[in-house]
Amino acid sequence: MYNLLTGPLAWISFLIFFIGILIRSSLYIKGLDSNIDRVTYRVNTLFGIKEAVRSIFFWLIPFSTRGWRTQPVMTLLFFIFHISLLASTLFLKAHNMILQERWGFCIITIPNVVSDYLTIAVIVTASILIIRRIKLPQVKILTKRSDYLILIISIAPFLTGFLAFHQFGHYTFWMLTHIISGELLLIVIPFTKLSHSFLFFLTRAQLGMDYGIKRGGMKRQKGMAW
Repeated sequence: MYNLLTGPLAWISFLIFFIGILIRSSLYIKGLDSNIDRVTYRVNTLFGIKEAVRSIFFWLIPFSTRGWRTQPVMTLLFFIFHISLLASTLFLKAHNMILQERWGFCIITIPNVVSDYLTIAVIVTASILIIRRIKLPQVKILTKRSDYLILIISIAPFLTGFLAFHQFGHYTFWMLTHIISGELLLIVIPFTKLSHSFLFFLTRAQLGMDYGIKRGGMKRQKGMAW
């Protein structure tokens, strides 16, 4: 079972993940229209690219934009959750051992104790986000049942991995559940709201071009294709 999950099924999960990303990104870009979105995609291209990169860069830094500063608590939770999620996934020793064993390469790793703290941070911040959706009326009204399911799917690999590593209960059960939940997460990312993990860069680039060119980022020029 373990060999099946970390072999063929892992390949299938990654293929669905990467192909899904390519399709969703392509559809997003194809759907852009300078007449509808009123952004000069083909005019002032170099300036637009500069503003797109600038927008992405500053939104990746905590409290560097007005949007982040208006909600400091949510901003802090957001960055703790995402940084912990990425770091504990990419730099975990066990994951890199599997990469080395199955595909012949690995990347830098972090100590297991650091991975534990990052995993706990993911679980705690995600739990706070779930409570927030339940308790705050302005968020609750916008929340669907699928949103809770997505959050549970997001947490599951970290919770099960933590339980497996520290051997709470039946190790084999938690390890297999960890692998299955991780592969499920990869599969659903391109097809759910979790697609923001890569569409973020496209939407920020579009908004950066919009605000940079059209809304005061550069002086009004004759012939701008708005």
